[in-house]
Amino acid sequence: MINTMSNLNIRTTRDNDAFDHRSGSLIERGIFNHRALFLLLCLLITAFFIMQAKNLGVSASYDKMLPKAHPYIQNFMEYRDGLRGLGDNIRVVVKVKEGTIYQKDYLKTLAAINDEIFILHGVDRPWMRSLVTPVVRWTEATEEGFRGGPVLPNGYDGSARSIAQLEQNVMRAGLVGSLVSNDATSSMIVIPLVSQDADGEPIDYHALATQIEDIRTRYEADPEHPVSIHVIGFAKLIGDLIDGLYQVMVFFVAALIITLVILFAYTHCIRSSILVIACSLVGVSWQLGMIAVLGLDLDPFSMLVPFLVVAVGVSHGAQKMNGIMQDIGRGASPYVAARLTFRRLFLAGLTALAADVAGFAVLMVIDIEVIRELALTASIGVGVLIITNLIMIPILMSYIGVSPRAAKRSLAAEQKRTGEAHGFTHVWRFLEKFTTRRWASAAVIATVALAAWGLTTSRDLQIGDLDAGAPELRPDSRYNLDNAFITTNYGISSDIFAVMVVTAYDGCRDYQTMTEIDRLAWHLEQVPGVQQTSSLAHTIRNYTSGMFEGNPKWGTISDNQGLIDSQVNNAVAWNSEFLNTHCDLTPVVAFLSDHKAETLQRVVDAASSFAEQANNDQHQFLLAAGNSGVDAATNAVVDSSNRKMLLYVYLVVAALCLVIFRSFLALIVALVPLMLTSILTEALMVLLGIGVKVSTLPVVALGVGIGIDYAIYLLSSQLAFQRMGYGVSEAYSRALAATGKVVGLVGVTLAAGVITWIWSPIKFQADMGILLTFMFACNMLGALILVPALSHFLLPRLTKQDTIGRPGS
Repeated sequence: MINTMSNLNIRTTRDNDAFDHRSGSLIERGIFNHRALFLLLCLLITAFFIMQAKNLGVSASYDKMLPKAHPYIQNFMEYRDGLRGLGDNIRVVVKVKEGTIYQKDYLKTLAAINDEIFILHGVDRPWMRSLVTPVVRWTEATEEGFRGGPVLPNGYDGSARSIAQLEQNVMRAGLVGSLVSNDATSSMIVIPLVSQDADGEPIDYHALATQIEDIRTRYEADPEHPVSIHVIGFAKLIGDLIDGLYQVMVFFVAALIITLVILFAYTHCIRSSILVIACSLVGVSWQLGMIAVLGLDLDPFSMLVPFLVVAVGVSHGAQKMNGIMQDIGRGASPYVAARLTFRRLFLAGLTALAADVAGFAVLMVIDIEVIRELALTASIGVGVLIITNLIMIPILMSYIGVSPRAAKRSLAAEQKRTGEAHGFTHVWRFLEKFTTRRWASAAVIATVALAAWGLTTSRDLQIGDLDAGAPELRPDSRYNLDNAFITTNYGISSDIFAVMVVTAYDGCRDYQTMTEIDRLAWHLEQVPGVQQTSSLAHTIRNYTSGMFEGNPKWGTISDNQGLIDSQVNNAVAWNSEFLNTHCDLTPVVAFLSDHKAETLQRVVDAASSFAEQANNDQHQFLLAAGNSGVDAATNAVVDSSNRKMLLYVYLVVAALCLVIFRSFLALIVALVPLMLTSILTEALMVLLGIGVKVSTLPVVALGVGIGIDYAIYLLSSQLAFQRMGYGVSEAYSRALAATGKVVGLVGVTLAAGVITWIWSPIKFQADMGILLTFMFACNMLGALILVPALSHFLLPRLTKQDTIGRPGS
């Protein structure tokens, strides 16, 4: 147990030479006896990392969002090359402003847009589909047999006759509701994307989204092209989120200004307030430089990490600043005050930062690369704060000191211990009441009641998306409005769930396999939330009917293998998207009404139960492809990782708390406020309609890692006073003066900094602002109220001997 206050009795002096430079730990002597050299080294490191950070990019990868160890994703990755258009794609809808799409000018505009998109980097060109691409074809049965060809007539010349032929071909191909809107006022361009370019590099989604947005802007603004354009897809969503990073920077700067104002209002020392923020920003520059050195990029889902690093840095820096001001107020020189503060608080700060690093690092147990990279970058950022905030701040303040006014105010507040000097007399006196039996009992009862309510409410916490469209953006965002337009005007959605049917070579044509495919398609159509299905069996049904002059009675799968073989050969000839060239892979595609978690779970349950019964040596039904198949796998990983991640975080934090407190009872006192915050945060997510998914999963774990800082600083100070012989009430009162007020200051400062995010146009950031504000405030109040209340019952007569291992000094 660190002896937080035992050094207060060391004789302070204004003469640095009179200070025993050989005192203190080896780390302290090595740092402060060579402080100029240490600062020079830090300056060189900072310059190096700033230069490296210039090369840092902002990007995202579809593959990084995939939980690659999940069986569904492994199946998808294995057969990805044979699944045409069932991976990542963009959908562009071009709507005519007046009339229908069957106009010469509209079709000319559509062709021009199609051609511009066709040459964009990252487009899987052979499988791009629109009314003007040759891969989109029609077929019909006649007395003479099958006829067919591209939907856009080969001799199309813009004449009324050729346009009428196009309209007829659209009807023949059954494209209304898929590539053509129900009211024929718009048509869709489906743009499959490759996972990597020819050099093996991932596609730059932001560049692709920017290029498509440029196409939209030019054509909508040109009076010669009277169209409106609507765009959806993962790449477009990522592009919008990356564009939103610039807006995030505005809120980041606002948070820094708010933090500076509140710190100055507390200290009345501008130099130390700026120093705390500056050192935290140095930590961010080191973090970003290290990320660049490792060859990583930032992505939209890690946009909050730099702020969290600054938040943690301010929390620890404020504690160092407060301790140094108090020592200078007692008469110590800035150098001596810095050393004494470092001696008192370094171990507590180191343990707290280790807990923060653990809170981030534990996220690596989640088998999703984007979260693992977030965990790595955040761990690096918090880890460097050990140098930039725990060490650099005391060293720099040993040179610059604090203003005399600030030192006097700090000393007056400490001597009164009730905060009169800062105008918070009633607040601190109120908090001290929680060391009495009556108030402590009330706090414990309230905690139990809140925990019970939180646990009951959090049972409704759902995994995955709870809203249609992109929940990361606001409902009135351009992306979500485009998604709503497409959903309303087209018969099938962009939410696709595919089951892969794998057979031996040329085995997809087998009659038994074909009938099982047909059964699965029918089975999925009965599931609520499935709009319709498509499969090779549907194609074979149509061909069978066509061979008998289109008689609907023959719309079935014949048990004559010869008929099936000829129909599969026709499907290959017509470039079917439902079988690969070896006829050993064919998908059963279900179009879903949305990608909400409950919809996905119903489809997964239905497909899984069917596969269990139908799988044999002849054919295997494997889940799952399509964007909704990926979402289902991601939801499963998030669901299984959520509790496991929290358990690991608490185990690591508990181990670190035992190291510093060396008391099981003190460990309970420290963890109860964190656990209450975790429970209430999940309840708040239920009330706000926020599901647990890739973008929100890290938040609760981060709240635990950051929240433990409050308990470590406050409780370690209180325990030190108790081991000096003070009772709980007096020890807590003195701890408030030493570190507790700064806990309250930091909690209010951080909450005020992130509450501004609720006005962000990016809903993801607004949601995180609400959750982080709640966690910062709840952890702070939990530490200030529950630590004394629980100490009253669990730590009433703590002595030096009430520890694990050796007694505290």
